[in-house]
Amino acid sequence: MTEHRTTSRPAAMSGWAVGAYAFAAVILILVGVFQAIAGIAAIAEDEFFVVTPNYFFEGDATGWGWVHLLLGIVLVLAGFGLFAARTWARTVGVTLAGLSAIANFFFIPYYPFWAILIIALDVWVIWALTRPVEREV
Repeated sequence: MTEHRTTSRPAAMSGWAVGAYAFAAVILILVGVFQAIAGIAAIAEDEFFVVTPNYFFEGDATGWGWVHLLLGIVLVLAGFGLFAARTWARTVGVTLAGLSAIANFFFIPYYPFWAILIIALDVWVIWALTRPVEREV
């Protein structure tokens, strides 16, 4: 009786998946840097951001500055974790991009166009990081 072995080939990453994953890592790092810069600006000069009138959510710019600064630092670390192919980085990246989108939603009265742009980038990062990256060879 002959022994029949089946060998499975390792799954290879598609070109689109690699590109989307790398682009998501770069965008995550850039969003983190942007968040940190906005946070530093809000902490250093409380009057830098002017609140639009008649917005339902209102908060202190300095408080939001600290939120953006800390979130930005962790986003940058998660982006570098994605480049290092760490297993935790994908889950952390999706979670932090979601938190960043929520934080920027509340930041809309201070810097509307910028906040909406960052929300859009966060949504794209979430989409890119939740796509399957492997295909059968």
